[in-house]
Amino acid sequence: MMGQRIAVLGAGPMGLAVAYQLALDGHEPVIFEADDRVGGMTATFDFNGLDIERYYHFHCTSDTAFLQLLQELNLADKMRWVETKMGYWYQDRLQPWGNPVALLKFKGLGLVAKVRYGLHAFLSVKRNDWKPLDHVEATGWIRRWVGKEAYEVLWRRLFDYKFYDYTDNLSAAWIWSRIRRIGRSRYSLFREQLGYLEGGSSTMLQGLADAIRKNGGEIRLKSPASKVVIENGEVRGVMAGGELHAFDKVVSTVPLPYVSRLMPDLPQPILDQFNNKKNIAVVCVIAKLKQAVTENFWLNINDPEMDIPGLVEYTNLRPLGEHVVYVPFYMPGEHPKYAEPDEVFLNKVKRYLKKINPSLLDSDFIDIRASRYRFAQPICQPGYLDEVPDAKLPVKGLWAADTSYYYPEDRGISESIGYGRDMARKVTQQ
Repeated sequence: MMGQRIAVLGAGPMGLAVAYQLALDGHEPVIFEADDRVGGMTATFDFNGLDIERYYHFHCTSDTAFLQLLQELNLADKMRWVETKMGYWYQDRLQPWGNPVALLKFKGLGLVAKVRYGLHAFLSVKRNDWKPLDHVEATGWIRRWVGKEAYEVLWRRLFDYKFYDYTDNLSAAWIWSRIRRIGRSRYSLFREQLGYLEGGSSTMLQGLADAIRKNGGEIRLKSPASKVVIENGEVRGVMAGGELHAFDKVVSTVPLPYVSRLMPDLPQPILDQFNNKKNIAVVCVIAKLKQAVTENFWLNINDPEMDIPGLVEYTNLRPLGEHVVYVPFYMPGEHPKYAEPDEVFLNKVKRYLKKINPSLLDSDFIDIRASRYRFAQPICQPGYLDEVPDAKLPVKGLWAADTSYYYPEDRGISESIGYGRDMARKVTQQ
C-alpha cells in the first residue's frame, strides 16, 4: 500500500504523536504549527539562562503511553522518580497533606468531615467505571459524599478559582479522573511518587521531532494553517502562507474553538457543536528564587486573600540549582481578570509567596515571568462526549480532536500521546 500524504495541524504532544505514528507506519505526515517551537503547552522557553517549560508538568507511574514512547525513543533511562510531598495552606498555616495521618491531624476540620473526605478519595481511587458519573454534576456529587464542612474547607476554592461561573456544571466523571490520577501516583497510602524527565519535556519533544523527521515526516514551524479546503465532501488540502498544499487527509489537534475558523465549510450543526465548547484560560506565573518557599511539590491553598487554589514548587520534584515555583491563575477567557496586565499577576505572586514563607525577601526573587494560554483547559460538562462531534468528521479524509476527546481523563502528556497514536492508526485504516 502506498504511503499517504497527511497534514497534521498543531505540534503539541497529540499532534506530534499523530505524526510519529503515521511516519512509523510508512506515511508522510506534514505538521503545521503556528508557534516557533514544538510542544504546545509543553513547550520550553529560556528563563534567564534556564531552559524550562512555560507550564509545569509531572509524570505518574500510571502514564503508560508516555513511558512506552520513551522506551521506543531510547529515552527511558532519562526518567527520574522522586518521593514528593504535598501541603495545605489554610487558616494562615502550612500543614502537611496527602496521606491519612495528615488528614487526621489537619487543623480546622472536624473528625466526621475528615472521615467522609478520606473515604471519598479512597473509593474514587479504587473505582474504575466512570460511566455512572458521566451525567452527574460534580460539586453535588462531592458534597453528597464529603458533606458541607469538608466541601467548604477542602474543595470549594479549587472549583471557584479554576472554573468560576462554570463550577456548577462540570462532569463528576471528569473530576473523578483527576482524583484518581493523583491517588494512583502513590505507591503506598503514605508516600507519593512523581516523575520528571532529565532535561524536562524538551527531551521527549526533541526525541519525537527527530523520530518524525528520520521516518520521512516534516515539521513546519511558524506555519499556521489558515483553512482546510473541502470540495464535494472530501478534503483537498490545507491553506498555509497564502497557498494551497494538497493532502490526502488532514488531522487537526488544535483546541476545538479554533476548528470552526479552520473548517468553515463543515455542516452548520457540527460547527455549532465546536463553537459551543468553552475553555478555561491560564496566566501562569513562574518565579525563580534564591530559597525554597516550602518543601512541598504541590501546595493546595485556601486563603481569602489569595485568588488561587494552589501552586507548584517544581524544584521539589526536579532539582535545578535555583528554586522554581509555578503559580497558575485559571479563569474563563471572557473573565475581565484575563485582560489584566502581567504586572498585576506578578505582584500578587510576590505577595502570596512572602505570606506563605515570611522569610522570603524581595531580593530572593531572581526573576519572575508570566505566560498566557487562552485555551488551557476544556470545560467538560456532564455527558461531555455526547456533545462533541466524532473525531472522524463527515468529510472524507478529515479528522479533528483535542485534549477533551479522551474525557473523562484530564489533559495530560501521556493521554495526548496515547490518543494521538490511536487516532493515527484509525486515520490510515479507513
